[in-house]
Amino acid sequence: MSEYIIKGGKKLEGIVNISGSKNASLPIIAATILNGGKSTLYNVPKIHDTEMMFEILKSLGGTVEKKKNKVIIDTSKIDKFEIPENLMRQMRSSVILVGGLLGKHRKATFSYPGGCDIGTRPIELHLKAFEKLGININKNYGNIECFCDRIIGEKIDLDFPSVGATENAILTSCLADGITIINNAAREPEIIDLQNFLNKMGAKIKGAGSSHIEIEGVKQLKDVSYNVMPDRIETGTFLCLAAINRSNMIIENADANHITPVVDKLEEMGCNLKIEKNQIEIKTPKKLKTIDIKTMPYPGFPTDMQSIFVALLTTVKGTSVVVENIFENRYRFAQELVRMGAKITIEGKTAIIKGVKKLYGASVNATDLRGGAALVLAGSVARGTTKIENIEYILRGYENFITKLQKLGLDIEMIKG
Repeated sequence: MSEYIIKGGKKLEGIVNISGSKNASLPIIAATILNGGKSTLYNVPKIHDTEMMFEILKSLGGTVEKKKNKVIIDTSKIDKFEIPENLMRQMRSSVILVGGLLGKHRKATFSYPGGCDIGTRPIELHLKAFEKLGININKNYGNIECFCDRIIGEKIDLDFPSVGATENAILTSCLADGITIINNAAREPEIIDLQNFLNKMGAKIKGAGSSHIEIEGVKQLKDVSYNVMPDRIETGTFLCLAAINRSNMIIENADANHITPVVDKLEEMGCNLKIEKNQIEIKTPKKLKTIDIKTMPYPGFPTDMQSIFVALLTTVKGTSVVVENIFENRYRFAQELVRMGAKITIEGKTAIIKGVKKLYGASVNATDLRGGAALVLAGSVARGTTKIENIEYILRGYENFITKLQKLGLDIEMIKG
């Protein structure tokens, strides 16, 4: 197991360039199956999760060629339709490939996906959407087999605005007969990016970003070139890094419109944010104010930013309250912060954070992707040395994380296990 060693307390400042979005890249990579041809993608982050998607595509018969800042994917020779279990278990987002396979080839076999252990994330919503579109589903010893002769457009009413189920329903419907309507759809910016990519490929989709999406099936899709949107959670992470260090930073290749609740909360705490088209400048005062947060589906406060803000709030005098409404297991990281001197009480969905004067370096364990990033933020201001183990979680979601942190002045090194 690899680990980070961080010596906290150094002044951090400078410019950070945000990478392409992890959560937009993964469904877009899955969507490349639909044209049965070439797709050229720019701004795809070089992280574990995108590498896993490429490995799965190659195992199905696709090819992936990387050239500097672009990735060329050719899916014209895909001839296998079973997603390997060992790869599926490493990453939950791999379930999005099922929509691509069904949409293009009308069949797919897969096992239940893995990923971060932050709570139950059932795929029943995905399966319900597939069944609505006329797809047969067989569950057999942990494997799920989906198949049909044709996909027929239908109305899909999601019980919850699940991002993955929304994306899978879109992918499955692009080449369907007739019109598919998704109600109570997820509204995240990554859904808009997927729509833009598919429409550039020749699909007919409208409504992404709202709770009502319409997909008119087309006969075929064409080769495409596309630039993936910037990562809004990475943007929020570095803004919070500046805030926890009471420092000033410039975040480039960032879209503040994608993180309005994050910007609002930082301003409520007393941070001064200057927002321009592709840039956010943050200036942090020495004293910040406490806040209360409730995570909600987009456009509410993102669950992926919850742990990052908890780390920040441990350094703010007074009491803050955070309510996690999306995942029931998302506070596992909090005990690791307590090892560093944080005062956090968990009561069901609620975290009560009492700010402390100092955090202290300790040996801690990354419990999930964003919880791991929260420990990095805490380590950056902790007195002494922090050792973060199990950093494979962190590597899943942040491109060149250690390099960007070092450029800002953080004393951090990675020891490979």
